[in-house]
Amino acid sequence: MTNVFALADQFVEGIAGLQPVLATQMGVEGHNDRWGDLSPAGWQATLSFLNGISDRLNDLPDTGDHWEVLGRRVLREYLSLEQERILRSDPFSDLNNIASPPQVLRDTFDLMPKETAKQWAHIVARLEGLGAAFWGYIVSLEEGRRNNRPVAKRQVEACLKQCKWHASNQSFFNDLPLQASNADVASALMDRIIAGIDGAKAAYRHLGEYLEADYLSSAAAKDAVGLERYQFEARRYLGADIDLETTYRWGWEEVRQTLEEMRNVGRKIDPTLQIPEVVLLLKKDLRYVAVSKEAFLETMRERQRHALLQLDSKVFDIPPEIHEVDVQFAPSGGALGAYYNPPSEDFSRKGTVWYVKQERPSYPLFDEITTGYHEGFPGHHLQCGVQLCLGDRLTRAHRLAIWNEGYGEGWALYAERLMGELGFLDRPEYLFGLLASQMMRACRVVIDIGMHLDLAIPLDTLFHPGESWTFETAVALLTDYALLDPVYAQSEVTRYLGFPAQAITYKIGEQRILDLRAEAEQQEWFTLKAFHGRVLSSGPVGLDHLRELVLPAKDC
Repeated sequence: MTNVFALADQFVEGIAGLQPVLATQMGVEGHNDRWGDLSPAGWQATLSFLNGISDRLNDLPDTGDHWEVLGRRVLREYLSLEQERILRSDPFSDLNNIASPPQVLRDTFDLMPKETAKQWAHIVARLEGLGAAFWGYIVSLEEGRRNNRPVAKRQVEACLKQCKWHASNQSFFNDLPLQASNADVASALMDRIIAGIDGAKAAYRHLGEYLEADYLSSAAAKDAVGLERYQFEARRYLGADIDLETTYRWGWEEVRQTLEEMRNVGRKIDPTLQIPEVVLLLKKDLRYVAVSKEAFLETMRERQRHALLQLDSKVFDIPPEIHEVDVQFAPSGGALGAYYNPPSEDFSRKGTVWYVKQERPSYPLFDEITTGYHEGFPGHHLQCGVQLCLGDRLTRAHRLAIWNEGYGEGWALYAERLMGELGFLDRPEYLFGLLASQMMRACRVVIDIGMHLDLAIPLDTLFHPGESWTFETAVALLTDYALLDPVYAQSEVTRYLGFPAQAITYKIGEQRILDLRAEAEQQEWFTLKAFHGRVLSSGPVGLDHLRELVLPAKDC
């Protein structure tokens, strides 16, 4: 009789066939030459598949085994949310500046291996198929328009700008022939690569023309999604129900406390300077910057290596499969920031931290050291790597396909704070960078909830007290308090407006983990290493579920 581990294997193989982009992200072989069907018919096929898996899951006998119970609950919750998301027609308004098909399809090329002619043949197939994939996507967007689910104008304009970039001579695609030449591909295949690049750029050009000429005129003027949609997204990303207005007030208190800490640390850097002047010093003074891209990347890589060597077996048990993490610059043209891609299922593809950077004469380090710990080790790289290594405990679906933002981003932000606690942020400017990171995540809470729910800025704040939120006000909070460059701040606020409730997961998730740790410290079993082991061995779960796993009733 099938158990949940076997059913989860079948789920992974089935969803990989329906969504080849997800297969590439998971590192599941056999699907790297296709995009899948992004049209309403494709989503209906996915829904039918999820319904079938759900029915079979409900028919499984209850064995009482801890890991089977975990696997069943995690898969059931994932299926329920994905089914609801499709039934709500969310895929038909899936357009934003950071995590929708225009970005995801482009980013997929970064994950594809490029060492052999066969692998380049897969890349060619996807280059050639990009136009058809976007055709299906356009059909879905049209379905959303017909059902009165228009995307906000700001998101359409941001994606239109990205499409123009990817269709231009500055496009990432123009770099592919040089990469292919390093793999010594045959001339006939190289000809197909060059032609495929033209086709891929034309696909982005066509998508941009559709957005500009057809879609933009019917785009929604309002950015906010409102209470009902926001509550759904918050529950989906957090795995917990929260009081949004209470969380909004808590976010403002975090902003206030973090600002005071930043002032204190800023005085240690230069007691004569105010915070904006400290930031200018850290961005311009050669003592605090990397003077080239190469120097920046090497600094980040060395920090990763050093942290792993120092903490392995002391604060974490680190599987040997993930003792390497790469650090790279991502191609231009997307939202600014940094992100992480996990290893493939067989670890043939290393976990990679990607920095999306503007061209500049030097690269400040003060806030990037902590970002490296967030995205790499001991943040997402440790988290994702550990779950991949738990094949004897976690189902294949849990290890590869299922993710919870509150758990995942909460852990990564906790990892930043932990590295400060352990002394790895060993210079005042690096501690200042940690606080700037915390400030940005606190600002995300108040901007995201405040703008989507149309809440007033509290009267007891020093920042625009009692006023309503605007895009410009949100940008000002990020530039004045979180110290972001204006262009980055604009990209961030656009992201929050198009990706509702995701931005709050970092700070809320971190606080839940800190609260769990405080409770766990009262237990006989507690050591820092044991606590981390319990959190990481759970795999990605909702925040309410995480508490049950780390502090089961028998321990309390």
